Amino acid sequence: MSISYFKPEELIAVLESNIPLLDVRSSSEYKKGHIEGTISFPLFNDEERSEVGTIYKKINPEQALLRGLQIIGPKMHDMVVAAKKLAPSRKVGIYCWRGGKRSNSLAWLLDLAGFHVQLLSGGYKAFRQYANSLCSNPAMQFIILGGRTGSAKTAILSHLKDKGQQVIDLEALAHHKGSAFGWIGERDQKVNEQFENDIFFEVLKMDISKPIWIENESKNIGKNFIPESMWSKMKASIIIHIDIDFETRLDHLIKNYQLNNNDQLILSFNKIQKRIGPTDTKRALDYIHEHKYRDAAAIALKYYDSCYDYSFKLPKLVSPIVFNLKSKTNEDIADELIQFINSKEYEQRNN
Repeated sequence: MSISYFKPEELIAVLESNIPLLDVRSSSEYKKGHIEGTISFPLFNDEERSEVGTIYKKINPEQALLRGLQIIGPKMHDMVVAAKKLAPSRKVGIYCWRGGKRSNSLAWLLDLAGFHVQLLSGGYKAFRQYANSLCSNPAMQFIILGGRTGSAKTAILSHLKDKGQQVIDLEALAHHKGSAFGWIGERDQKVNEQFENDIFFEVLKMDISKPIWIENESKNIGKNFIPESMWSKMKASIIIHIDIDFETRLDHLIKNYQLNNNDQLILSFNKIQKRIGPTDTKRALDYIHEHKYRDAAAIALKYYDSCYDYSFKLPKLVSPIVFNLKSKTNEDIADELIQFINSKEYEQRNN
């Protein structure tokens, strides 16, 4: 019935309108990385895509087009039937790699079948380029929440979000808490391109005129790496360091880490044995075998404290702001942080 186009900056609005967004790239392309909330609806399988691509490169585009039509022809009926099930309202969005022949072909077919079709201009590639540019936009302002291991930064970020602040939880997106122990109790990490896409999708939801809170992280979180555009911006952003006492942080670690699998804990300690030394490694492993998890955790925490304190002393583009927040609840800390970013002191630091 009609074909229209939308830009990457309009993506969230399209998805929030409950229009199914179909990714017509091959299954392997989709698995490598896709836009959150979209549906895999491949025009070609991996072998067919490879064949058409080879013809395009080695013979000519016209022969590739004809071979593509030959492949798609027998599938057209089933594609329309499948699309009707996914979009009973007959409204659907479509994208491919660059908004080219694959997405336009399916758009033509579904338009012919009575659908209102919306195409993502520039396709998946344009989505990634636009989101990448947003991350480095001078108007975008990150506030980095720092603190030693066990400071409950993730819980504080959750309270900040509940209180109306913009938050991107990188560790939740990475399925990893960042340390050698960070994989315990988490799902398998995604391929890095998908991790980047999940970050980009969160960025698209944000109002870049307002600050965005992010936890202080290394460039890599487990096997996932923060996009360079965001990482560069983070290094030049304000850091608010929350100073929580050792015992409180130890309590938090014991409460929030799964301690019912000795093998996982032992494997994690072995990852850092060269750094903590053979004596402390043996002590930690003995504590684990004796189910003295707090004592084992204390050894790891002292090591991570020394790493953090060293990094804290290194020259930074922006000097950290230190908050001494002993004996306060995570919600109280969130309240104090919000009060601070609305203060004249913060305004002066940010200008």
